[in-house]
Amino acid sequence: MSDRVITYSPAYTLVPTYECFNRCSYCNFRVDPGTTPWLTLKQAKEELEGLENQNITEILILAGEVHPQGAQREAWFDLIYDLGELALSLGFFPHTNVGPLSFPEMKQLKQVNFSMGLMLEQLTPKLLQTVHKQAPSKVPELRLQQLAWAGELQIPFTTGLLLGIGETPTERIETLEAIAHIQSRWGHLQEVILQPHSPGKKQSFAAGAFSERELIDLIKIARQILPETITIQVPPNLVPNIEFLLACLEAGARDLGGIGPIDEVNPDFEHLHPDKLSQILAGLGWDLVPRLPIYPQYYDWVSDRLKRAIA
Repeated sequence: MSDRVITYSPAYTLVPTYECFNRCSYCNFRVDPGTTPWLTLKQAKEELEGLENQNITEILILAGEVHPQGAQREAWFDLIYDLGELALSLGFFPHTNVGPLSFPEMKQLKQVNFSMGLMLEQLTPKLLQTVHKQAPSKVPELRLQQLAWAGELQIPFTTGLLLGIGETPTERIETLEAIAHIQSRWGHLQEVILQPHSPGKKQSFAAGAFSERELIDLIKIARQILPETITIQVPPNLVPNIEFLLACLEAGARDLGGIGPIDEVNPDFEHLHPDKLSQILAGLGWDLVPRLPIYPQYYDWVSDRLKRAIA
């Protein structure tokens, strides 16, 4: 593949629920538990059937979290599984990112997902006293365990760093080194997202946007630390200046992630339509190419049912 190729996943996001027992101070996604109805399978089917002829391949199942011992945990998990089953039955490629899961939950979701994901964000425990003070599932060891379990289960996986939430440059490097160590053992990490904090309207966290210069420098550092088997991803809607995006590509980023109608995590930052983005990049010597949410080197890891869908 040419070094001037940039990939992205044509994606649509299904949100079973925005309700979340965590309260991260930078979050622009969550609502309080018990305040909104959950997505039904009937509603989801209508949404997905409306995507016909829109060249969507990936269905990102993205949910707020129910406490692992919460009364609604089983119903929450069943809905997430059923949404994967539904998307698969309609010819889409499900990818689930719903926070930390138990080993049996991950094993079950592998049956209806081509890949899964969980952001490490940052491994420094000091954030549990600041932005993650009311976010029990953001304990670093818990999230590292997810990456290890995904490796044991041979689940193609995406993780990443959230940048500018109170960590130091040294702590970012430590998180990257932990990811590289995990990849050296299991080799299941497809992508690492470098996501700059971008202030939204709902958050209480008062910090500004992560600096462009620091992001470009960190991409270069990440490319040195991470194995070549991991692709570095940047969200193009969070680097909207085209010169800034080009600098990220020159520094070593090679994927733009899922691009769809709405970025549910950063709803204040719209994506350019892929056709427009492709046109801009082509004029600057880059080819934007769609991909599946599972990379070809992992095709043998999925069930025969999922292999038939790929074929």
